[in-house]
Amino acid sequence: MKKITHKAESRGFANHGWLQANHSFSFASWNNPERVHFGALRVLNDDIIAPKMGFGTHPHENMEIITIPLKGVLKHRDNMNNDWIPVVPGEVQVMSAGTGVQHSEINGSSDEHLSLFQIWIIPQKRNVQPRYDQKMFNAEERKGKLQTLVTSFEDEHENSLKIHQDVKISRIDLSEGTTFDYVIENENQGVYVLNIFGKAEIEGETLDTRDAIGISETESFNIRSKSDCELLLIEVPMLKL
Repeated sequence: MKKITHKAESRGFANHGWLQANHSFSFASWNNPERVHFGALRVLNDDIIAPKMGFGTHPHENMEIITIPLKGVLKHRDNMNNDWIPVVPGEVQVMSAGTGVQHSEINGSSDEHLSLFQIWIIPQKRNVQPRYDQKMFNAEERKGKLQTLVTSFEDEHENSLKIHQDVKISRIDLSEGTTFDYVIENENQGVYVLNIFGKAEIEGETLDTRDAIGISETESFNIRSKSDCELLLIEVPMLKL
């Protein structure tokens, strides 16, 4: 088993006034040669956006982008005829940038901060037709069990959102004192686990809120909750960039 632990305070941080951004991997002005990616996982940003503020129209191409709102309301607009669609906590948004897409994202509230995760996955197919989708996931369905949010188009999982990469993005909420064994799909995959909230122990490593661990070269690993906790698990091919 190979493990790499990233404590919350080791992440890159940018304070733009309207945006408080934590970067698990090199992004924008934060460049850490040892923290560029974890396999096909290229970006994991933990953002807080001030009311009525956000990202103006900007381009993306050849990237799979997943957004998970935690608090507040996100408004999304793009050049695929999606005009200020709301995305709220419980929902997950996916966008295949492919040959190129222009989009804007803002905090849709005039008085509440927006908190979200944005994930970028390196695709296995380039120059695909851009695509957008979103879906609501019931939090009750991840209590003590894995709730799969995003998988590949080739995966037979029926209730997940789809992207152009062999991934499994999941969440699980564990009560204090419980355990869960995560089984990795195949030997070429690794899992990046972010502890959203609480305290958990994974293979001897204690994770507090927003700590993370990357695990690869194993068939499975054990999660033990030290308090009530919420975990985000991103399983990806261990690409060499």
